[in-house]
Amino acid sequence: MKTRVRLVIMGSRNEKPERSCLACRTKKRKDRLLRFVLSPDREVLPDPDARLPGRGAYTCYNRNCLAIAVRQRAFNRAFREEIPVVSFDDLDILVKKIILERVLGILGLANKAGKIIAGSSLVEESLKSSMKPGIVIIASDVSEAIGAKIRILAEHNNVPVLTQLYKNDLGAILGKAPRSAIAVKTGGFVPRIIHEISRYRNFLGEVHDI
Repeated sequence: MKTRVRLVIMGSRNEKPERSCLACRTKKRKDRLLRFVLSPDREVLPDPDARLPGRGAYTCYNRNCLAIAVRQRAFNRAFREEIPVVSFDDLDILVKKIILERVLGILGLANKAGKIIAGSSLVEESLKSSMKPGIVIIASDVSEAIGAKIRILAEHNNVPVLTQLYKNDLGAILGKAPRSAIAVKTGGFVPRIIHEISRYRNFLGEVHDI
């Protein structure tokens, strides 16, 4: 008696589910979209790390898409209920705050691990050394002369440069006075920082790499 074997072709386990942006309807992997949830108080909350419970609604990492979703009341359709008026300005501020807090959190962990080089002079020395850092962060409110000098050194040595934080932010990471620049040594913290800053810049419309 012959046994019939049924072959069922399943999708790859590595495939990640996709969702569509509420505004432009572009379909992307969930982890490449900005997730929102409805809180128990019926507030729309950004959830970039997809940790909050409940049904998710998604937009591109672009504030223009978020503005359109708010204007068209797309969150009502996504959550299938009438919700209070959503403020674009409030969501815009909250998204940027959450992402930058993520960056600061990762930098804080890097500091505890001894992976941070702080201060413009030490950052310059590290860029001239044989052990180049993985990334340099120049405060956006640093003097033009200091910023230009570090940027030229970093670009000459093919070290990525970011400028999304302030001197007070960089000092707070170290628990010290404001710093003009810091560098992060090569290792696992670098790609995480670059990813979060890319999210931030993408949200602002400066880049489109997510």
